[in-house]
Amino acid sequence: MSKIYYKSLEEIELIRESSMLVSKTLAEVAKVIKAGMTTLTLDKLAYEFINDHGAIPAFLNYNGFPNSLCISPNEQVVHGFPSGYVIQDGDLVSVDCGVVKNNYFGDSAYTFAIGEIDAEKQKLLEVTRRCLDLGIEKAVAGMRVGDIGFAVQQFAELNGFSVVRELVGHGVGINLHEKPEVPNYGKRGAGPKLEEGMVIAIEPMINAGVAGVKFHKDGWTVTTNDNKPSAHFEHTVAVKKGKAEVLSTFSIIEEVLQQNK
Repeated sequence: MSKIYYKSLEEIELIRESSMLVSKTLAEVAKVIKAGMTTLTLDKLAYEFINDHGAIPAFLNYNGFPNSLCISPNEQVVHGFPSGYVIQDGDLVSVDCGVVKNNYFGDSAYTFAIGEIDAEKQKLLEVTRRCLDLGIEKAVAGMRVGDIGFAVQQFAELNGFSVVRELVGHGVGINLHEKPEVPNYGKRGAGPKLEEGMVIAIEPMINAGVAGVKFHKDGWTVTTNDNKPSAHFEHTVAVKKGKAEVLSTFSIIEEVLQQNK
């Protein structure tokens, strides 16, 4: 897909509706995710919740992907299959969700800490979240895609972590994946110019160890080369003048997590 689709204000509202349903689905995951349950259980819950709200899981059957969620524990970076894997205390579990509603897509991801996690994992979560915020700050009209990537990369590397280069953010809305690609690394002032009407998924994938990743024979699962943990946070964002508009939210997820403490 070579062209960038510019969205009207009406289309952005429809993308917001889909993105908020993604956030609500992730909040449903937050209500139940705990040590001792399988990742497949979470996938079934998400499938039912999305369907009950008049939408379709965007990932299900996408290029043959068999599930509604991508669930990637610990050293899995992204695109993990929900399975019989039993979640353990101390795990990091990245959950990526997309929906299509009224023909428009939303996409977001959140990495959950299960029980007590060690200091390195806690720092990885905090840095990756901050990387996302810094990237969003650059998603304004007149900036360039490279400004987003530079902001993410600089903060991750200043904190001793590394940025996955083989996987990137992307345009989203009319299709699940659109132009432009939005890498989590780059040079200031480089890449496509950001303009009003663009809607992009910004999604830092940050590794505790080396940047290199391994693609598995199943065609989907991606893990870190050194088997150290990875974290992944993602928002769907509308490019605006002055300040980007985030169309998905973490607040409802984090309200649930606070209540669960």
